Amino acid sequence: MFGISPLGWLHTLGSLPAIPLATYMFARYGRIVPRSKAGTAYFISMLTGALTTFLVAREPVSTAIGVITLVVLIAGYTIGRVSFTGRATRYLETVFLSVTAFFLMVPAVSEILRRVPDGHPFVTDLNSPLLLGAQALLLFGLLLGVSAQIVWLRRSTRRAVARTMETNNHTKAGYQQ
Repeated sequence: MFGISPLGWLHTLGSLPAIPLATYMFARYGRIVPRSKAGTAYFISMLTGALTTFLVAREPVSTAIGVITLVVLIAGYTIGRVSFTGRATRYLETVFLSVTAFFLMVPAVSEILRRVPDGHPFVTDLNSPLLLGAQALLLFGLLLGVSAQIVWLRRSTRRAVARTMETNNHTKAGYQQ
């Protein structure tokens, strides 16, 4: 069905859960949260998809996307465990993991358009205006989404700092009386 090999099905079904998991975390938390149950499942699904890319890739760009996805995925999940990034950690983690979602969706959309409907796909050429338009829309969504995430993180950090300062001021005022 759809000209997918057994290894292709392993790749597809292994990486497919990452799509609803990322959607859930974006909707609930505004970002992919690596240290959560959904984040752990996302990591496993993305790792499965990225590693099996090397078994099913037919285009050189697919291998490149697999390598970049692995590097950015590992960076996104490990950046919180290093101390030299300081306050930039949450920002870097958010950007890296949002980029992994983008690298998941680009081939997913490409494969869907190149395989569906079975026997008469919407796209037969990698330079098709429909495919290029869909990829451009994904890139626009990434840029807009990451920008919104950075603004949200910055505002939430400022609110947390303000609450901490307010709490400290109330505590000090209590001791002075």
